[in-house]
Amino acid sequence: MRVFVTGASGFIGSALVPELISVGHEVLSLARSDKSAALLEKYGTQVIRGDINDLDSLRKGASQSDGVIHCAFIHDFTQYEASCKADSLAIEAMCKELEGSNRPFIMTSGTLMLPKGELVTEETPTVTEGPTSWRAASEKVAMSYISRGVRSVVIRLPQSVHGEGDHGFVPALIGIARSTGVSAYIGDGNNRWPAVHRLDAVVLYRLALEKAPAGSYLHCTDDEGIPTREIASIISRRLHVPLVSKTLEEAAGHFTWLSMFYSWDNPTSSVTTRKLLGWEPKQLSLLEDVDNGYYYTK
Repeated sequence: MRVFVTGASGFIGSALVPELISVGHEVLSLARSDKSAALLEKYGTQVIRGDINDLDSLRKGASQSDGVIHCAFIHDFTQYEASCKADSLAIEAMCKELEGSNRPFIMTSGTLMLPKGELVTEETPTVTEGPTSWRAASEKVAMSYISRGVRSVVIRLPQSVHGEGDHGFVPALIGIARSTGVSAYIGDGNNRWPAVHRLDAVVLYRLALEKAPAGSYLHCTDDEGIPTREIASIISRRLHVPLVSKTLEEAAGHFTWLSMFYSWDNPTSSVTTRKLLGWEPKQLSLLEDVDNGYYYTK
């Protein structure tokens, strides 16, 4: 299968491309820069230059493919609503090119638009109000194309997709601990983060491309929910800084943009996903990985 991959040089995409090629798929990848294009060409992919805001490049890639895996997202959480709107427009552009073909469109979403404080499953309805609903709008766009002949599938990633090269929430927490001299959690620290290793995640993307039914909502979680206090405790030990609690009022000043995500209780099941596709994570858990030295190398 010839697969168009957006975000191909990113943290997940750069592991997904070799995974796809290793089982015989051909990859057409989107690249924003010369550096990204050179990296992707080394993997043996064909490259289209463009980005998530360049809708013509997205249309071109989708039209030349047997299926699309959409991993790209503008990770500017200070402009989260704008990032989500750009994502919806990108999905619309690509799905229109796939319309009537029954080709797969695998989109990336997140578990954070699901209700907080309870174990959520693939069948749990999304939250329809507030910031978390902005990302859910992208899911609705993709799913609206099922009736128009697109095999749309949603993969929801957890807060922590971890592994060597991670530049997401865990490195942000480590950076905050370094700069403030304390490793902190919020309240009692019992709110839970789901997680998955990126090498397990890319296997799920491939399985979704190959055999997930249209309309599937897949949860890409290995750890259902790790208490944030346990994450902060490992960071405290590795950096030799005190472990402290911050109130919700203190959290915004201490964690800045991360406080909203760090305070949520978001345990997420992937039981249905595993049964549907035979997906079985094999890599390190989040706590094992956060204890790895590469997270602390500046």
